[in-house]
Amino acid sequence: MSPPQNAVSIVIPAYNEESVIRQCLIAAIYQSVPAEEILVVDNRSTDGTNRIVRQMQLEYPESPIRLLEYSSEQGLIPTRNFGFDNAAGTVIGRLDADSVPEPDWVEQVLAGFLDPEVAAATGPVVYYDMPMRRWGLLADDKLRQLVLKLARNQYHFLFGSNMAIRRTAWEQIRDSSCRDEADEMHEDIDLSLHLAEHDLSIRYLPTMVSGMSARRLEDSPKDYRYYVTRFDRTYRAHQINKRILKVPPLIFMSIYYPAKMIRAVHSARSPQTAKRGGTPQVVAKESAESP
Repeated sequence: MSPPQNAVSIVIPAYNEESVIRQCLIAAIYQSVPAEEILVVDNRSTDGTNRIVRQMQLEYPESPIRLLEYSSEQGLIPTRNFGFDNAAGTVIGRLDADSVPEPDWVEQVLAGFLDPEVAAATGPVVYYDMPMRRWGLLADDKLRQLVLKLARNQYHFLFGSNMAIRRTAWEQIRDSSCRDEADEMHEDIDLSLHLAEHDLSIRYLPTMVSGMSARRLEDSPKDYRYYVTRFDRTYRAHQINKRILKVPPLIFMSIYYPAKMIRAVHSARSPQTAKRGGTPQVVAKESAESP
């Protein structure tokens, strides 16, 4: 039986995500409108990721959790592609393993895709392991809308931690999207640019909110800078040279040290902060309305 019109499949690529995968799945299960399926694509994890997902399937037998194992090659892009290719929904939602979608996330995605012109959508995030979450969500939303305005709406960039794409759009760009074997680019921006090349519309939905961890701030300055310069490498791969596109990486670099300090203080006061790697830690889901 084919899925209903605009049914949402949620795809979650995972590699050694035992510390965060459970909270992500719980949030994906408890949606105001259920997802058609929740696909965790385990890419050669050596920790307890696989075990935790199987345990969740036993604890929530009526949930649509599916565990796919992809071991042909290592990497986010082939893992993501494998998940997209195996998704049954007419709309494919994409979350990171540390994402915590709001309870109406699927509902908001469906509302956005009621417009047949929408090929993909993305929204703001709230950093659940940082203080002042309500302010952080507002700032994230305003920043994304500012970048859209400055770019004169020419470049709508998807955000891998909180995005969705229509199955037909994925089928159009799948073979042309970059494999990035050297792992130098932002895979979500690459998808955005390929959608633009095919004149496929990306919509920014302020109500499509997902939580995510700020654990990227645990990276060393060198590693963080490499992460930020992925923007430029992605643009160069597509032969794009627009001055306005330098704004997002400049913002990311400017907030690194202040945000890192804030996170360090917050982590010292809250032992339940998500870590990059290490042993499993429980992270309580915080609403965007929390103080």
